[in-house]
Amino acid sequence: MLEGLKGWLKDGSEEAGLADRLEAARMPRHVAVIMDGNGRWATERGLPRVEGHRAAAKSVREIVETGARAGLEVLSLFAFSTENWKRPAREVQTLMRLLEDYLKREDNLLIENNLRLRVLGDKAQLPADLRKELDRVEDLTRRNSRMTIGLALNYGGRADIVRAVRKILADGRLKAEELDDAVFSRFLDTAGLPDPDLLIRTSGENRISNFFLWQIAYAEIWITPTYWPDFRKKHLFQALIEYQSRNRRFGDTKPAS
Repeated sequence: MLEGLKGWLKDGSEEAGLADRLEAARMPRHVAVIMDGNGRWATERGLPRVEGHRAAAKSVREIVETGARAGLEVLSLFAFSTENWKRPAREVQTLMRLLEDYLKREDNLLIENNLRLRVLGDKAQLPADLRKELDRVEDLTRRNSRMTIGLALNYGGRADIVRAVRKILADGRLKAEELDDAVFSRFLDTAGLPDPDLLIRTSGENRISNFFLWQIAYAEIWITPTYWPDFRKKHLFQALIEYQSRNRRFGDTKPAS
């Protein structure tokens, strides 16, 4: 069992059995999650859609702790896309307040567990109070090193690429022949982070919804029908086990070493 999971999981439990199958040498560095299904989770229970977002907070807390204990370097969570502004205004406003409250409530957890928050996306359109809270927690956790939580807010893969091109043009010092994949990546929101090795999507939808279009070029994809509010550590372990069974060749005929 991975060192960080020892003594944390109940002996004989389903989670412990799954964790025993994980190999430290084959763990991904970066896991990205499209957290989908909050609204449908609530609707199927006869609840307002916003209750699904409230329930989702429990999943976030458990998966963040599990990811850190499993030794992930980066865990990215797709919380709100550039297209989500199309949703009912009341739902969007409630979600923004929930995010703000979550940050105020969980900042000590990030500090105590040496976790860093990094916001991905265009913060300019977010409510002022939420931006202030995001800036505060980012600054508070800047030197933490155990695991980086990439929180994608008002994020879109296409917008990320367009922002990168604008930065390059505004800088004006880069010559055309100097531009390659590695250089371009330095201008993306995820600059300095490894590309995702594993992309998880909840709720069973078979699309990537404009998330990390550049970064997931060679990510392994795992889709589960489980709605995000029901996603727990056993589901993350299942995804990691599946990831470790994949033959990653990156376009070659032989597995990557």
